[in-house]
Amino acid sequence: MTTTGEEHTAAGTGPWWWVRWRSAVLDASLALASAVECAGEGIRFAHDAGLPVPVGVGFGVVAGSVLLLRRKWPIAVVLVSIAITPAQMGYLMGLVGLYTLAASELPRRIIGALAGMSFAGMLIVTFVRAHQGVVRGDVTMGDWFVPFASLTTAIGMTAPPVLLGLYMGARRRLMESLRERADSLERELMLLAERAEERAEWARNEERTRIAREMHDVVAHRVSLMVVHAAALQAVARKDPEKAVRNAALVGDMGRQALTELREMLGVLRTGDGSGSGSGSAARVQPVPSVPLAAVGVAAAAAASRAAGDSGSAEGPCLAELEELIGQSAAAGMVVDLSVEGDAGAYAPEVEQTAYRVVQEALTNVHKHAAGAKTHVRLAHRVSEIAMQVENECPPEPGAVSSVHLPSGGNGLLGMKERVAALGGVFVSGSTDGGGFRVSAVIPT
Repeated sequence: MTTTGEEHTAAGTGPWWWVRWRSAVLDASLALASAVECAGEGIRFAHDAGLPVPVGVGFGVVAGSVLLLRRKWPIAVVLVSIAITPAQMGYLMGLVGLYTLAASELPRRIIGALAGMSFAGMLIVTFVRAHQGVVRGDVTMGDWFVPFASLTTAIGMTAPPVLLGLYMGARRRLMESLRERADSLERELMLLAERAEERAEWARNEERTRIAREMHDVVAHRVSLMVVHAAALQAVARKDPEKAVRNAALVGDMGRQALTELREMLGVLRTGDGSGSGSGSAARVQPVPSVPLAAVGVAAAAAASRAAGDSGSAEGPCLAELEELIGQSAAAGMVVDLSVEGDAGAYAPEVEQTAYRVVQEALTNVHKHAAGAKTHVRLAHRVSEIAMQVENECPPEPGAVSSVHLPSGGNGLLGMKERVAALGGVFVSGSTDGGGFRVSAVIPT
């Protein structure tokens, strides 16, 4: 993994103004080499200036040691190198100083001005020295040699370090920009990961709610009817054996249907294919694979879609099956009155399924909480919506409710409201003035 810009900045462990010890050692080595060079050149400078040799050597050591400050004050290093150019010393200082200056963050006009001054100084000094050599006879070439030698020397001592410094500075700035972008992308990825985790958690919660709602719709209605038929069977077992046999058959059929639907919903949670079991030996325990929550929800929805009847389609129950649903409740002893207004249109499958589930759950609640109460089911087909209402009267025998002992999970009304709200509809439920209960829903089509 690459080091980001913030980590790169915070990684400075060098002394004083150096970021790393390696940079300090490099600068110290260059300053030592420059001091040795200037000290050697200071001997000749002392002879030419008529100064004692120790003075020339000391001057060269001090001047060459200025290169140690090249990262802190590059302008001062270049100015010192230009100042000692007439003494014919500080060539290494001039090269390294110009490189450091060009690679720094200083404005280009300052870099250009100092580079021009260094070029002019080197050109003049070289021209004078070459001309003196020609005059003394040290150089036997023609007059073209003096300007050629001075120009090439000035260009060679100025252009390469400046160009190399500009290139390295641009490269360093590019790397810093890439590090900053990497930091920004890393922060964005972390933020996106957090948001993705939040969305995944929300999706898991929604899927759990959907599974619970589907399982409730599948099981609650049939089991409620089973309990009602079982209570009726107990009441007529001795008085009317034939009716008791019919009720027992209905209980058995509904129990088998409920078990089949439960197996379909929970089958995705089973491990293995059942082939590992055998008589006389323990079955090998297979590792339990992780089952996506969505798979359970799909299975629950598929099973719930078949809960309307034995011939239910995979798309779910529809409004045409309301009469069969009401017939099941009537067979359990409920007095149900169905009224339909308007002509049925071509509704979306989810609209018909939601309308069916509302009526189904409302009838289940009547079985649980108002056994024996007369119930009115009203369905109205309108231009852009479908309305349904299930209202039961006050139970004629209040004790009948407690004799059946139907448990209530408290999720029926909540599930109906969630289904209707998901389609943009309105759901209202509450007690009536006559002591009954009313469930109303309007779903846009």
